[in-house]
Amino acid sequence: MTDIPLAHLLFAALTFLLAGLVKGTIGLGLPTVAIGLLGLVMSPAQAAALLIVPSLITNVWQLVDGRGGSSVGGIVPLLWRLWPMMAGICAGTWAGAGLLTGAGGGGGATATLGGALMLYAAVGLMSVRFAVPVRAEPFLSPLIGAATGLVTAATGVFVIPAVPYLQALGLEKDDLVQALGLSFTVSTVALAADLANDGAFLIRDGAFQASLAGVSLVAVGASLGGMFLGQRLRTRVDAATFRFWFFVGLLALGGHFALRAVL
Repeated sequence: MTDIPLAHLLFAALTFLLAGLVKGTIGLGLPTVAIGLLGLVMSPAQAAALLIVPSLITNVWQLVDGRGGSSVGGIVPLLWRLWPMMAGICAGTWAGAGLLTGAGGGGGATATLGGALMLYAAVGLMSVRFAVPVRAEPFLSPLIGAATGLVTAATGVFVIPAVPYLQALGLEKDDLVQALGLSFTVSTVALAADLANDGAFLIRDGAFQASLAGVSLVAVGASLGGMFLGQRLRTRVDAATFRFWFFVGLLALGGHFALRAVL
């Protein structure tokens, strides 16, 4: 990938601003929005590479600040409870290495990305409430983690099936926010390792070259700015309405990618 054209740079900045706004408002959605919109002007692999740094920074922020900045003590019991899922995410992501950047994977990655976006949007629009009994967690957590890792390796999006699963654990609000931050952080690190091992992260002739480090810094600034605005917007908009239109937009975007891959 050569240097990004100015128009694409501006598009990336606006994309991460919007993605940060969504994350700041509803607590998730940055990687999904970023990968989805950037996929309109570049390959999913290139979009995923640009996502790594802003995603890592914003997710660590969410992980540490999940309790309003008052305490990080809740991270340890969450990590103890969720480590099999986190291990599964790493294993699944690394097992799927090359799915996003492999030869001939462009069309397949685009179709898979479209399917993942549509599935996530459909689950969100249906507002399905799942419940996972505690006794099922020991064997479900690593399976859900591995499935999430494979989807991450293939699309750069790490919300399916991790987000519905975490929401089904019956966690308190603050614990859920931190659990999502933990899952997204681990997924981001695992994906970065995938891209680095595959020569696609800050490596020449890959999805993300050293010359594009400045673009990633722009993405970080835009993401943080968007999160700040989203957190201010959260108290002024109806969260249910915002989530509805967020999922409608994802459904349309996913449909676009699915059609583009087969036409």
